[in-house]
Amino acid sequence: MIIGVGPDRGLGAQLCKRFAKEGLGIVAAGRTQAALDVVAADIERSGGKASSFVADTTNEAEVAALFDYAGADVDLAIYNAGSNTAGRILEMDADCFERSWRAVCFGGFLFGREALRRMVLRKRGTILFTGASASLRGRAGYGAFNSAKAGLRTLAQAMAKEYGPEGIHVGHVVVDGAVDGDKIHSRFPDADSRRDRLLDIAGIVECYAFLYRQCRRAWSFEVDVRTSVEPW
Repeated sequence: MIIGVGPDRGLGAQLCKRFAKEGLGIVAAGRTQAALDVVAADIERSGGKASSFVADTTNEAEVAALFDYAGADVDLAIYNAGSNTAGRILEMDADCFERSWRAVCFGGFLFGREALRRMVLRKRGTILFTGASASLRGRAGYGAFNSAKAGLRTLAQAMAKEYGPEGIHVGHVVVDGAVDGDKIHSRFPDADSRRDRLLDIAGIVECYAFLYRQCRRAWSFEVDVRTSVEPW
């Protein structure tokens, strides 16, 4: 199951397609039915198994319904939801700050908890969260996003430490930089001219696959990925 699935040339959609190739039945979840249906249909045409489910990550009942739909044998759950919220502190209203936190951190809690409830019964499963450089450090103009992503990362650490002994592998992928996908190209028409600074989606997806395939006696919690020219 992967939530935070949007355009076909986006991280969520490509994660769905990559893990379908591993033989997993995919539930593609997100906010837009049409986009989800495109991804699911493409997987089905390629011989995989996929379905779609519209859910708001900040709605407890909808997240629970998503997992009920997926069934009790969810082996992999990826939380890829949340958008990059910009704004200076003095110019930001409380609702903006809270919306960022709810979409990133609170939604991650609801999603992770529902996954854990099912995986703990089977004593196996993998939960992966998408992070960013904001997960690790604050940046001027991004206070809401920084705090939400940092909160998600420490939440994921707590889950990993609490439920690792019960067979649940919880991981966090720090995506440090802009992704070479539909979103960045729609916002910046000249994006092709600086592709060396844009993260390759297929390469990012392999980081998730790496964590998923790890042996229980050699688990990683975190992988960070960036281009060769990204300053860090």
